[in-house]
Amino acid sequence: MENFFTCYTDSSAVFPSFPFVQHNCLGSWDVFLSLFHSFTMLPHPLLLVAIQDPPSRRSVLPTFPGLLFIAPPPPGRPRVAIYVSRTLNQHLFCSTVFHESSEMLSVDVFSPEGLFGSPHRSLRVTSVYLLHTNRPPYRSIAPERTFFFSSLPSPGSREF
Repeated sequence: MENFFTCYTDSSAVFPSFPFVQHNCLGSWDVFLSLFHSFTMLPHPLLLVAIQDPPSRRSVLPTFPGLLFIAPPPPGRPRVAIYVSRTLNQHLFCSTVFHESSEMLSVDVFSPEGLFGSPHRSLRVTSVYLLHTNRPPYRSIAPERTFFFSSLPSPGSREF
């Protein structure tokens, strides 16, 4: 585990980094391919890529080498997808969280030893595709459904 995060450590950062990208592809294959091919120029590989409005053909998303994709199950065209690095998936436990809306998807990342040099053992990354509506709350997914209160234990406490 220690070796895995060494390559993601920025010497000026207190904790090792967790490189990820969020982007709206506008349903365009050209935008998707341009975005994903630009990742090869980064100094460190990305661990997660959250995509809104990914391109699809017959509700099937594009694949990309070194990444596993997760999307809400059919019916319909996926509005969100999360691409997870195979490297991340080999070193940490990753699980998918499907929500009642196909416009929202989460991935939970877990390590019993703690993540990124901290005592916190889990991290949730959520991708949401919001459509504006003409009635309150003027979004297809209300903020209360996306963000929820979670009490974190104090650093000295033990979790069971």
